[in-house]
Amino acid sequence: MPETSAGARSSEAAPKGSAGERRSLGTGPGRLLVALYGVFTVAAASRAAYQLIAQFDRAPLAYILSAVSAVVYAFILFSLVRGGEGARRAAVVCCALELLGVLGVGTWTLVDRSAFPDATVWSNFGMGYLFIPIFLPVTGLLWLRRARRA
Repeated sequence: MPETSAGARSSEAAPKGSAGERRSLGTGPGRLLVALYGVFTVAAASRAAYQLIAQFDRAPLAYILSAVSAVVYAFILFSLVRGGEGARRAAVVCCALELLGVLGVGTWTLVDRSAFPDATVWSNFGMGYLFIPIFLPVTGLLWLRRARRA
């Protein structure tokens, strides 16, 4: 029997679906999450980039928070595409932080409207984005919980 590399042996030894194999979290209904996180990553990043470059003095906090949301969206997108248990756990943490961000910023914009002269992605619980920012992390957490059991 010819000698094989360690990488070849480990891939042969790990049956499909075993703990050693990295499963994508963006399959099945997860594809919709990947698409939405992709759109929101591009939307939040492009909006934040423009606002930080052209309008920073108008509402720096709002624009920085929009940039933070873009980074969070991008990390969750990367984790969903990468797959595997480590990526799933990282995505759970980021989705929880995203949900806290949406709830915190959403509440803050209702309590103190003067704190945000211009809206962020998470202002008013994502009202400017059809409230998708409030539903996205909840849906993500539910999907990631289901993916853990699968």
